[in-house]
Amino acid sequence: MTPESSNCLFCNLPEDVKVVDENALAVAFYDKFPVTEHHILVIPRRHVADYFDLDEAEAGAVHELLKRQKERLLQLDGTITGFNVGVNIGRDAGQTIFHVHVHLIPRRSGDMRDPKGGVRGVIPEKQKYG
Repeated sequence: MTPESSNCLFCNLPEDVKVVDENALAVAFYDKFPVTEHHILVIPRRHVADYFDLDEAEAGAVHELLKRQKERLLQLDGTITGFNVGVNIGRDAGQTIFHVHVHLIPRRSGDMRDPKGGVRGVIPEKQKYG
């Protein structure tokens, strides 16, 4: 364990975190501060801060869990009609836990007045085109 990983929330998941899926290189669990119901985080097991520092096997393992969770959530909740997938990389992009974590956020018809622009909403005045 490195000094960074010994203090990392995601390297030391609390007992109350509900792991819903895992493989050899990654873990999926519910976000403790969900944007929508059934918001999932997928993390690599290895402590790494930047998504672009994942090796190919880790990136594939994360992607595998994202796909499996998407299918599981669609079976679990018939109100889900879309998803946002997002990664914050660096403090200026909003990253607060410096262990890669990919958000899988279920979306539903009518969950916001006008969702056009989707992830562009990270800078609200740039969400709309034009």
